[in-house]
Amino acid sequence: MRKILVMAVMLAVAGCQQQGGTKEGTGANPQTDEQKTFYALGLSLGRQIQVFDMSPEELEYVKAGLTASVQGKEPVVDIQTFGPKLPELARTRATSRAEKEKVKSKAFLEEQAKAQGATKTESGLIFTSLTEGTGAQPGPTDVVKVNYKGTLPDGKEFDSSYKRNEPAQFPLNGVIKCWTEGLQKMKAGGKAKLVCPSDLAYGDRGTPGIPGGSALVFEVELLEVQKNEPPPMPAGTPGAPGTPGQQQGGQQQQGGQQQGQPKK
Repeated sequence: MRKILVMAVMLAVAGCQQQGGTKEGTGANPQTDEQKTFYALGLSLGRQIQVFDMSPEELEYVKAGLTASVQGKEPVVDIQTFGPKLPELARTRATSRAEKEKVKSKAFLEEQAKAQGATKTESGLIFTSLTEGTGAQPGPTDVVKVNYKGTLPDGKEFDSSYKRNEPAQFPLNGVIKCWTEGLQKMKAGGKAKLVCPSDLAYGDRGTPGIPGGSALVFEVELLEVQKNEPPPMPAGTPGAPGTPGQQQGGQQQQGGQQQGQPKK
């Protein structure tokens, strides 16, 4: 709860009207780099409290509380009484919003599954190859280097390595399930579209910029695969090359039996 309150106070600093005679509403049109940075702070912190899924009227109550806190005014609500209610309200609102998103996403997923070239897997991932690759195909623990763009069902972009002008690199067992499964269907040099139901992405909780329960769409270019080979087994481990009683290829030598000959 303390984290939520700290973010709320910081949002007040970023979003309250400026003092010293500046006109109300000037914050909506930042001009200098510093003003734009404060605006970006507001955007970032606003994402953190999206979980409350507030109506315009409820947002006004938030603004009033923020303004009172930042300007040192006497609050009209006892923070000791109502502050502890924040986590439960956040959970309730998050659950309700996630259910709404799932309903919207269901129709979207059904439509995407019918698209030309799309294949729906057993897990629910909808995979469409856009460009076939010819290089290495990653395994579940390999490290991949990719360029990608992520959008919500309404087309709103929430992330892009292209805009950062820097490919991303990560192990496939360290990302969302949709990517772990989808990237293994690709080869280096290829490009694909991954449509991910929420249970293969960020679930009901979501993440900043992505509502809980939302389906996601990724366009991914697989640039490079770094094979993550398992470490060699120590000598003496059953099945390891060089283990006593083993011949090359792991075939056991028994009583003068020739390699590859079936045991009687």
